[in-house]
Amino acid sequence: MQSDYLESVRKQFEYCKMLGEKTMEQLTDSQLFFQFNEESNSIGMIVKHLWGNMLSRWTDFLTTDGEKASRDREAEFENDIADRQELMAKWNEGWACLFGALDSVNADNIDTIIYIRNQGHTVTEAINRQLAHYPYHIGQIVFIGKMLLNNEWKSLSIPRGNSQTYNADKFAQPKAKKHFTDEFVPKKD
Repeated sequence: MQSDYLESVRKQFEYCKMLGEKTMEQLTDSQLFFQFNEESNSIGMIVKHLWGNMLSRWTDFLTTDGEKASRDREAEFENDIADRQELMAKWNEGWACLFGALDSVNADNIDTIIYIRNQGHTVTEAINRQLAHYPYHIGQIVFIGKMLLNNEWKSLSIPRGNSQTYNADKFAQPKAKKHFTDEFVPKKD
């Protein structure tokens, strides 16, 4: 069960990462830093927050609290990333930290109690916590992208008006055990 769970978790995180990337690819540099108002977050701010959270939660996650003393969470919500290159560097650094930590999980440590702000979690609970948190923010990125692009938006899943065709194709195939993300996220060699 552990390997199935970890494989599924990885695929779901990879899917979230892909959704964010496919959204950001469609946007201009200025759209990445657009703020609707002072209380809203730009995509850049959301990426910066995800980056800060991922580095804090996943660096030495088996041995140190997931809320690192070095983290400046408030600064994550400042719209001060210079450009797309810096934005994508933070994005990739955060995801690399997460995937590296997932690679270290095994049968010997999956039941380890780790702490986030002194609250104990099993490794599974800590993973699930972030599996709820990150898609929340990826959804915000996608929503902002769709609003900014309007009719120029390229769907990341089943385009409007294509549900019947999509379902007919799926039901025309034999039943098979697959992960729902397999058709969206390219397999890595």
